[in-house]
Amino acid sequence: MRKRQNYAMHAAFLTRHGSRETDSCLRKAQFHVDLWCYFTLQNWLLDFGRPLAMIFCPLAWFPLNKPSAGDYFHMLYNITTPFLLLKLIERSPKTLPRSAVYLCIITFVMGASVHLVGESINHRLLLSGYQLHLSVRENPIMKSLTPQTLVDSFELLQYYDESLAYCMWCVPLFLILFLYFTGCFTIVQAEQTMPISAWLLLGPSGLYYWYLVTEGQIFIPFIFTFFAMMATVVHQKRRGFVPDGNGLFLLYSFSLSLVLVTVWVACLWNDQVLRRKYPGVMYIPEPWAVYTLHLRDKQVPLAD
Repeated sequence: MRKRQNYAMHAAFLTRHGSRETDSCLRKAQFHVDLWCYFTLQNWLLDFGRPLAMIFCPLAWFPLNKPSAGDYFHMLYNITTPFLLLKLIERSPKTLPRSAVYLCIITFVMGASVHLVGESINHRLLLSGYQLHLSVRENPIMKSLTPQTLVDSFELLQYYDESLAYCMWCVPLFLILFLYFTGCFTIVQAEQTMPISAWLLLGPSGLYYWYLVTEGQIFIPFIFTFFAMMATVVHQKRRGFVPDGNGLFLLYSFSLSLVLVTVWVACLWNDQVLRRKYPGVMYIPEPWAVYTLHLRDKQVPLAD
């Protein structure tokens, strides 16, 4: 009886929406535990682990005129992430626009590469006493520079590193994840579940997106992507489709990140020093700036 009901429901949707569009939604969508594990591992090791590698590796191993350990981590990240994104797109039940995917991957690699150079130089500045919780012109080492026009060059470096590079890095990343998310829908109600492996990966995934949003100062692209996901869910539910396990994993990861960002901002709302660096309505302090201001021994070098 249950099988007959499923077949009747499938036939009705095929008639209503067309066989080509609905065929991808009828396939059994398995949770991509291997790809999501690889994403989580490389994000935490190669992205979040970069500044930690710079801290703990002896300076004698990586002189200031050579790439640091974190730089090599970043180079590897710039290779593995586009590869994993392409593999993820290959597994999408829905055929996605190739031109959009290729442009996103190219822009992502360029943005991540610009960030690699900017962060490498910023690490050298930190070893010279640069303080992340202060603006470029307010840093003591910048006030002693001669001629003062050199400060303009460092402000340009900061713009490339913390503004342009992060936008070119994260906007294509979110766009690819959203395009993939649009194909993660099914009409089979039983498919709207997440396996245990997905729940185990949810915490590390959501926490990483929190770090990416706060450290990269990319809350606006993030929240637009999240709202687009929610709008897609509402639209698809009206048509009788529901998110599968992969779609739920992405949606819950972004939801958890949004909660963490809200808690983070609430805890630091009254910090007057950070308010000077992050003025205006969009007040989301960077984690490493908070660390250098409140937790770090001033004699211990740190990277952002």
